[in-house]
Amino acid sequence: MILDRGDDLYGGRGPMSVVWAATSPESGLFCPVERCSEVQDLSDRFNELRSRGQGYIEVRSPNAEFPVLMLAFRDAQAVVHLMSGTQRMSLLVGDATVPSGAQVEVPIMDDLAAFTGDFVMDIDRAWGLVPRFAQTRAASPLGEWCEL
Repeated sequence: MILDRGDDLYGGRGPMSVVWAATSPESGLFCPVERCSEVQDLSDRFNELRSRGQGYIEVRSPNAEFPVLMLAFRDAQAVVHLMSGTQRMSLLVGDATVPSGAQVEVPIMDDLAAFTGDFVMDIDRAWGLVPRFAQTRAASPLGEWCEL
């Protein structure tokens, strides 16, 4: 799902700010420097990374250090993590687009990490969760989480 400026990312509530860090399209490496912007700017980065085939994005509220939603994707497959505290990490259960026993590699920061199909989902579904997270600032409406 590539969004353009005409799409309603905000559910009719107007633009919302998020703090995010992401893979640099120029270097292909994760740039940990956070920026605060509207969700549309993050969408533009996502679309640029998607056109290059892979990327890693971290998103949080400008008002809180946690939770942090992390989206890692390669081609049409994605994995979504949630860091709800300094020592609390969860994975979002996948959508069965990849068989449970299969493995998919996605970039986590600058390295590829393998995940079973249990935690892999379609990239469009995964990206759709980011604006919802920005709007609600909550992880529970996004799906079933498995704490690590």
